[in-house]
Amino acid sequence: MSQFFTIHAENPQLRLIKQAAEIIREGGLIVYPTDSSYALGCQIGDKTALARVQHIRQLDKNHNFTLVCRDLSEIATYAKVDNVAFRAMKALTPGAFTFILKATHEVPRRLQNPKRKTIGIRIPNHPVVQALLAQLNEPLISSTLILPHKTEPETEPEAIRQHLEKQVELIIDAGHCGYEPSTVIELTDGNPCIARQGKGQTDMFGFCA
Repeated sequence: MSQFFTIHAENPQLRLIKQAAEIIREGGLIVYPTDSSYALGCQIGDKTALARVQHIRQLDKNHNFTLVCRDLSEIATYAKVDNVAFRAMKALTPGAFTFILKATHEVPRRLQNPKRKTIGIRIPNHPVVQALLAQLNEPLISSTLILPHKTEPETEPEAIRQHLEKQVELIIDAGHCGYEPSTVIELTDGNPCIARQGKGQTDMFGFCA
């Protein structure tokens, strides 16, 4: 049976954030809010928790996982960032964007796209996520909470609880946070392109589609 924390979306209670971080360190899988939708999250090196994400979402081996990071300074450890990519990310973060970049050797192979050797990178603009990452002092493996046979993310914590209370260790309720996935931007070849239009708006940047 999962724990259920109600955390203030703008002023997260530090006591609960610390407990959530400890659950993750101990191998827990959590549901947490982002600036676009709810997501599943676990520790970066946890094979078992990652397999549980794959099971819950029924993902195939080609799925692009995402590392949720605190800020730009953390990204270079996990992704290869050229000047074009850095400028794009600096302009759009924090925000509802996922950037596809070539992974470094610090990223476990099981997290990379098997053919392209890429990884998704996110810096969400949400106080709960930022507080949690500060406690963990490392990125979270993340996957948007879209259940099998559905096309949109789950939005209501109580409904999430009914679906997943026996499959995750913690559900963080920070209220309704949206139902649009992040906008995905390809940054692997020096020519930023929108791979998926989501919540994040890029109209003023003229990226290729």
